[in-house]
Amino acid sequence: MFNTIVVGLDGSETSHTALRLACDLAGKYDADLHLVHTPQPKTVAFAMGAVAGYHTATTMPHADEVQAAGNKILDQGAEIAAEMGRTVTGKHQQLGEPADVIIGYAQGCDADLIVTGRRGLGSISALVQGSTTQRVNHLAQCACLSVV
Repeated sequence: MFNTIVVGLDGSETSHTALRLACDLAGKYDADLHLVHTPQPKTVAFAMGAVAGYHTATTMPHADEVQAAGNKILDQGAEIAAEMGRTVTGKHQQLGEPADVIIGYAQGCDADLIVTGRRGLGSISALVQGSTTQRVNHLAQCACLSVV
């Protein structure tokens, strides 16, 4: 039923739950598993603000810091997949609108399922404008699964 599954990760517990469910499905269908992360500099700045001496209000992270934070999220996703007995076929990180990046990657690898967490680390504006998951569900050309 599913040959290629793409999972959108943002580092939230909800996205980890979505990944675990995707791993279960990948095991059942012997599907390839791909992880996609779209780093958001403001989210990285907020996370780095917990580190002493880093002033999020006045300093945005450097591109290398954003890249490194994104790599950590993808590596953590690969570790979760390994714990679930799955190997990650592909990892992708790209700046941009998260839903568009996830959909574009899914189209590029001919995915037949996209799995996302329903509520991740999105901003308050997502409550008004709509979430990444809502946009993926609306625009994707394959099946979508939203995980609570």
